[in-house]
Amino acid sequence: MRATASLRENRVRAMILAAGLGTRMRPLTDERAKPALPVRGRPVISLLLDLLASQGVCEVLINLHHLPDTIRRAVESDHPPELEIAWSDEEKPLGTGGGIRRAAEFLRESETCVVLAGDMLLDLDLRSLAARHVASGRDVSLVLRSDPRESSFGSIGVDAAGRVCRIGRHPVDGAEPEAARGLFTSVRFFDREALRDWPAREVFEDLRDWLMPRAARQAIALGAEIVDERDSVWEPVGTPQEYLDVNLQPPVLPRLGGGAAHWQGAVELSGRAQDVVSARAVQMPDDAELSRCVVWDGASIPVGTKASEGVFGARGFHCIGQGIGQGVGSPGNGESAAAAERRGAA
Repeated sequence: MRATASLRENRVRAMILAAGLGTRMRPLTDERAKPALPVRGRPVISLLLDLLASQGVCEVLINLHHLPDTIRRAVESDHPPELEIAWSDEEKPLGTGGGIRRAAEFLRESETCVVLAGDMLLDLDLRSLAARHVASGRDVSLVLRSDPRESSFGSIGVDAAGRVCRIGRHPVDGAEPEAARGLFTSVRFFDREALRDWPAREVFEDLRDWLMPRAARQAIALGAEIVDERDSVWEPVGTPQEYLDVNLQPPVLPRLGGGAAHWQGAVELSGRAQDVVSARAVQMPDDAELSRCVVWDGASIPVGTKASEGVFGARGFHCIGQGIGQGVGSPGNGESAAAAERRGAA
């Protein structure tokens, strides 16, 4: 494919931010790191790797901290064979900015690189966005999405020239008036020369602590590309409720083939409303009554189980929101995080 060849020929390297503690996703992240959580039987990070490979990316670095072996196993068992995977192990969480700085030597090997979060389902034309970034002459381009959920997740504003003038509630000093805005998809393109001028501390966030101050003193050209919701998919997987929702109502991912039937793993749908997503290897008792549940590989469903709104893992049943479980050993209730919590805070 011509679209695939473009990023490959230009050797665009990628990084997936996967070192977060996943505190908003507990108790699920007591068993597996967020990027390793299965959506329709496949780890979130594997679906992101599929997207990157479909767009011609060949080399990807993944940073690790919390339950790193769960991510390694997920990637090693499910990734496009043409991808070369590198790892960056963090002894302590370095924040998004600190993680990027630690990976800078890897990322600088390509003139343009892309960095994205590991806790979302995504479908974007990365090839086109990389070309738009290069044509703009900017040092850094954030990918924003026209999305009605921006009131819940926050937005980033840009001026008439596409330069970032506001991040969340914080205006960039000296910026021009805001002309458009969008929800941050957690995808950013960097020119290799932008990967320098780091904060003095070891742990920091990239937008707040590194990019925004540099833009305010006009040390870099920080801009954005806005994609239409009709031409893109962005579904956060940052809280237990979001996780349950994307399993029960998975998005169409055109660049992975379309509906979930084209990209899901070894799962079966059951229940009266076909609202139980279970790993095919799990034995389901005939008398079990489940609704709106996800059952992971390695889970055990006791005879006589009645449960709704939750996830069965190796440690038992995790309730989500107002979920209930009878006849199951429940290790804890998932916190019903408000949708207004900014994704990526974990």
